[in-house]
Amino acid sequence: QVQLVESGGGLVQPGGSLRLSCSASGIRFSFYAMNWFRQAPGKQREWVAHITTGNSTNYADSVKGRFTISRDNAKNMVYLQMDSLKPEDTAVYYCNARPTTSFVGTRDYWGQGTQVTVSS
Repeated sequence: QVQLVESGGGLVQPGGSLRLSCSASGIRFSFYAMNWFRQAPGKQREWVAHITTGNSTNYADSVKGRFTISRDNAKNMVYLQMDSLKPEDTAVYYCNARPTTSFVGTRDYWGQGTQVTVSS
């Protein structure tokens, strides 16, 4: 059974930091590109950050320079370090696993989300 479990969300003041974690099980993690998405109340889910199997990264313009995505293939973990947080970063953050080869299948997987609230 495939599971992606996010953790690390919470309430933080503007300018503060949080580190989100996503633990993956039931997949051959090293064959999956990993993404973080977020969804604010009343808005569509949006992509935040991406890391390839080779550790190349990309970020949405809204978080570039403030967020850092990383992965640990030995632990089947992906992280999102969020610094200089702004109220507009408030959202539910979701972990996503996307296969990079049909050898492991063609389906994306999603976690259940973790709430991040940036407020004074």
